[in-house]
Amino acid sequence: MPDDAAAARTAAEEQSAFSHPAVDPDATAAYGDHPDQLIDFYAPRGTESAGSAAVAPLVVVLHGGAWRAPYDRLHISPFAGFLAQRGFAVANVEYRRGAGGGAGAGVDGGAGVDGVVAGRWPETFDDVAAALDALPALVREAVPQADFRRTVITGHSAGGHLALWAAARHVLPADAPWRTDRPAPLRGVVALAPIADFAMAEKLDVCGGAAGQLLGGAEWFAERRPSADPALLLPTGIATTLVQGRADEVVPQAVAESYADAAAKAGEVVGLTLLEDVGHFPLIDPVADACAVVAEEIAQLAW
Repeated sequence: MPDDAAAARTAAEEQSAFSHPAVDPDATAAYGDHPDQLIDFYAPRGTESAGSAAVAPLVVVLHGGAWRAPYDRLHISPFAGFLAQRGFAVANVEYRRGAGGGAGAGVDGGAGVDGVVAGRWPETFDDVAAALDALPALVREAVPQADFRRTVITGHSAGGHLALWAAARHVLPADAPWRTDRPAPLRGVVALAPIADFAMAEKLDVCGGAAGQLLGGAEWFAERRPSADPALLLPTGIATTLVQGRADEVVPQAVAESYADAAAKAGEVVGLTLLEDVGHFPLIDPVADACAVVAEEIAQLAW
């Protein structure tokens, strides 16, 4: 596809995904004192009352936006609501992100004319780890219908990176502050167009070099990458599926393929679902067929 046609497709898909009004949660809980340390909870629709026994799998959602401050959890709330309509309990996690986001910065995380800075080291990682650690107690209070034993983490773009990272904390370097002594009790991970391999992402200048910015710039990239890059945190022993549009111009297919190759070399099989004629944004767009595919991938792990 010519570059101008690809750009037009991406713009149309983005417009569709972001045309939906935010979906209000059923409950919101804090996992820390910072205003961004919040989790929105969505009860499964059409299930028993809030006082009933646990009946629904829990899906933890981590939003994207190149780890940049202008892009918060509200833009993925229609996707969270879509999953709740499919019978899942949903936890939509907010976390601290990098400053910036002046004119010219698109939601895909492009650098923009004002020099948007991506990421926030180490706070982004602090928050995702803290949110996952606090989740069991918060879920029991906010969504008692949820069965925490059937938890799947999903995330889109930069959130896909964070989902893979959260599932790999037990294989972090020994001196990493977020390391756990055992794998998280997850049914699996479904990462959507994830920034899953930082070396490949930087090679392709994904989101204007967002992965390098997340780690603090070129001077910190090599030192911090072993604690942040999912492609170096393998094998996890946790069922993992990547869902990727072949027409994705924001996070190209090569990034997902590079992660899957790294997993194979580490002796782990990672599922890679490639969707024809699908770009970056339909994966979280409730009216897109690709979003239904994502829900099915989640269901296959959760149920």
